Order: sequence, then structure tokens, then C-alpha cells
Amino acid sequence: MAKYSRSAGKDVERAMHKRKKGTLKSGKGGKGGKVKSRKQAIAIGLSEARKKGKKVPKKSSKSGKKRKSSKRKSTRKSKK
Repeated sequence: MAKYSRSAGKDVERAMHKRKKGTLKSGKGGKGGKVKSRKQAIAIGLSEARKKGKKVPKKSSKSGKKRKSSKRKSTRKSKK
């Protein structure tokens, strides 16, 4: 079973094409600056596909990832 729909792929393809032409902008309503990053163009394409209700997995949240806890044992010597 596919994670992404074909039409979602078309949205990403359209965003990549706009990036190549230099017309892809970041931000609401295209008010932001020009997008030069390939990853950012893909993210914009997937975001547009989500807004249209196409089959795209949910965004992964950075806060949900497990972190390694760096607990250090106390190595102090007790004075007598």
C-alpha cells in the first residue's frame, strides 16, 4: 500500500518545478522570500497536498522524538 497518493506526488512535482523557475515563495500567500532549498520545496508541495485533502502521512513532530537523557552519576567523594 502506497504512503502517498499520485496526486500528492503531482503537487510536489509542481512545487519542484516552480522552485527551478524561481517563482516558488515561502509563507502565506507567497509573501515570503524565494525558496532555493530542495527539501523546503518538497515540504511546501506536501503541505499543499495535505490542505487539498490528499493522501499524505501526518507531519512528524520534533517534540515526539525520544531524547537520550544524560544523567550523570555523582562521583563526589564524601569527606569524613
